[in-house]
Amino acid sequence: MHKILVTGGTGFIGSHTVVELFQAGYTPIIVDNLSNSSIQMLDQIEKIIGQRPEFHQFDLCDEAATKKFVESNPDIKGVIHFAASKAVGESVVKPLKYYHNNFFSLINLLNAYQGKPINFVFSSSCTVYGQPDILPVSESAPVKTAESPYGNTKQIAEEILSETANAYDNYQIISLRYFNPVGAHASALIGELPIGVPQNLVPFITQTAIGKREKLTVFGGDYDTVDGSCVRDYIHVVDLAKAHVAAIKLLEKGNPDGKYDVFNIGTGNGYSVIEAIKAFENASGQKLNYEVGPRRDGDIVKVWGDVSKSTAKLGWTAQLGIDEMMASAWEWEKYIQENPLAE
Repeated sequence: MHKILVTGGTGFIGSHTVVELFQAGYTPIIVDNLSNSSIQMLDQIEKIIGQRPEFHQFDLCDEAATKKFVESNPDIKGVIHFAASKAVGESVVKPLKYYHNNFFSLINLLNAYQGKPINFVFSSSCTVYGQPDILPVSESAPVKTAESPYGNTKQIAEEILSETANAYDNYQIISLRYFNPVGAHASALIGELPIGVPQNLVPFITQTAIGKREKLTVFGGDYDTVDGSCVRDYIHVVDLAKAHVAAIKLLEKGNPDGKYDVFNIGTGNGYSVIEAIKAFENASGQKLNYEVGPRRDGDIVKVWGDVSKSTAKLGWTAQLGIDEMMASAWEWEKYIQENPLAE
């Protein structure tokens, strides 16, 4: 089967996608600069799939290194591009970091493949919708002014990709607009491994439950939602990984709707932050120490997706619910407590 480049392949979503690609018969090749992941994830992936994936360590913001890699690997048929800075809160504080990392890596990669036939799957985000006027939000909803620099990088990246696909004959591109990935592989051998302070909810939940952190803060308790906390469409990372395999397969067949397309990847259900906490408590049997704090800059009040297009065209539907998400995240946290990895 074809070789697929997975940028950011030692990260949370990337590592799970490497596993799903391998199990679908592909040969994944990882490029990662390890700025937000651990080299030990290669060991963990190997334990699951039985072989060590090919790995190259360099920064895609390095134009010469990116071009050299692409020229040295002419048999790569597809790219899944995860490598990017990804935390909403941090992007508000460090916007230049986000604009530099997220644009230079993408542009260098596209330039390196110019003139070479390539199927390209981009890691986008539901943040492109801002605060939607209608829920669930569909792919035809307007892209609004971004609430954060992170969201803005995803919006502009989608514009870059759409215009690139239209201008050149060699690119076929799909942008997957993720909602909120959580959970871990059923083996508990790979999962979300934050470097330093977590930027996402579920690692904060599990680290608080296991005693790494004293308490969890819920950012905002006075929003117009069921309990005052923000509402999100949480999706199991394994389901999300399988969506990338489905996207690659669609591009291999030739997407009948053109050279650029977008898909929502979520469950179609919205859960508040406090509902997510309660789901974790139920799944794990752990009582969580949390408090409601002030709102956080850049947060959307509520969003969940209409995923009917993904079901119809990708042949993909999320299979795992909030209970499986939280239970698997807890098993992963217990695993890394007993088997410390570089964080």
